[in-house]
Amino acid sequence: MDRELILALSGVTCRYSGAPRDSLQGVSLEVRAGEFHAVLGPNGSGKTTLVRAALGLVRPAVGRAEIVGRPASAWSRRDLARVVGVLPQREDNLFPQRVRETVLLGRYPYLSLLGGVRAADRAAVERALVACDAADLADRWLWTLSGGEYQRIRLARALAQEPRLLVLDEPTASLDLRHEMELFELVRALVDGQGLAALMITHHVNLAARFADRVLLLAEGRPAGAGSPGDVLTRETAERVFAWPVSIAPFEGRPQMIPLRLRKEAP
Repeated sequence: MDRELILALSGVTCRYSGAPRDSLQGVSLEVRAGEFHAVLGPNGSGKTTLVRAALGLVRPAVGRAEIVGRPASAWSRRDLARVVGVLPQREDNLFPQRVRETVLLGRYPYLSLLGGVRAADRAAVERALVACDAADLADRWLWTLSGGEYQRIRLARALAQEPRLLVLDEPTASLDLRHEMELFELVRALVDGQGLAALMITHHVNLAARFADRVLLLAEGRPAGAGSPGDVLTRETAERVFAWPVSIAPFEGRPQMIPLRLRKEAP
């Protein structure tokens, strides 16, 4: 079955002013509807720059970034928000809000200054809350939520935009094991059930290997591997990229990376 190409990066090279080297060099990526892609790599490998280039926030010096066939930089922020829902890595909510009001903010690309909130907007909010298993949280204040609950609400807000692509930048940072698993399970279910495209930046190599269809492994801004988790996450590649000895063991047909201890000789 043909899947529509939603996001395409072709040979993208980016360099920030004054930087000693390129932040990205020759990176290509295609994310289609109904696919879950994960971007992996150590700190400083270019993952955040990739997201910024994909969203048109950074213009590539070489190559191109396109969303649904249009240059990423050509989209207005309002129009882009109707196609792409983003969970940024960091976010501070300084306003006392209830959950439903927060998710309603995801409808801003569709609201006019004079028209007010429509029945269609409220219906989209309710669908997003249900999809994120958060309908029972709708009347709670944000400050009463756990970290895992808050991440589900942020995802519901992005879903209320009715996007075709979800971009998640380290969404499980500071979450415990249960909430990490719940978030990966939820993204996988949205991809499979609603045909969304998903691009996740993450340090969780093993969860990415279990849930993603494809992974892109970055090292110092360059692609070190791209393809299925089994093809990319080999011991030789992982040790080279992460600069640490590892063992790779299969689990349910997916590779799992086990960092090894550095053994010191006895005196």
